Amino acid sequence: MAIESFGKPEGKKMATGRGSARRTAKRSHTVYEDLQRQIMLGERPPMAPILELELAEEFECSQSTVREALIALNHDGLVERMAHRGTFVADSRADDAREMIMIRKEIETRNVARVLQRYGALLRRELLDYILQMKTIAREGDAYKLSLVDRSFHLRLFDAADLPSVGPVLHRCLVHNHRFKILNSRGRLDLVETADRHESIVEALDSGDPAKVAAALGHHITTIVNFGPDILAGEAASRQ
Repeated sequence: MAIESFGKPEGKKMATGRGSARRTAKRSHTVYEDLQRQIMLGERPPMAPILELELAEEFECSQSTVREALIALNHDGLVERMAHRGTFVADSRADDAREMIMIRKEIETRNVARVLQRYGALLRRELLDYILQMKTIAREGDAYKLSLVDRSFHLRLFDAADLPSVGPVLHRCLVHNHRFKILNSRGRLDLVETADRHESIVEALDSGDPAKVAAALGHHITTIVNFGPDILAGEAASRQ
């Protein structure tokens, strides 16, 4: 969950009242984005303590601005704010990642019929534009920026299902899926392949066949970590 970012009118000075509040909101969003990047890339490792005063000094802002950013990160599940203990970077465990992938797969694949009802030329162009952005970013080698556009691709596609209460759940799953993948890639993450593999989803959407779309999404989601043929394979075997 991101804090709303407000633009500053060019050539105008914001001094007091509403202008000051908007400037603070924009600053807290910047702190939120920077901290999210650090956490996603492991620059702030799992379970590392977070001190508001230190962050305020680092970002040259007030503690209240830092606190707003941390509240947003807490909603994302990237930090844990514990009473009487402080704030820590959330852990990133394989068991949690597996459960998040299972939830994500259920959300995205079971609603493809609703998505296809609203899938058209405009949405297709938007998805292809996201893929083009991902390919450009992949060549630049920016894993975090790629994850942002990747998330946007899937959230925009799910928007077509018209289930606004479910969207935030999917957002949180995507954040944790991508964080786990980045933290555990150990330099083996193929960013170009990550971008390219979204094309099969658009191809399935073009077919208009819900089964093909569900299969394409399911394969895409369960192989997201790139550590094997299917992260859920062990789960299925354990149930047999």
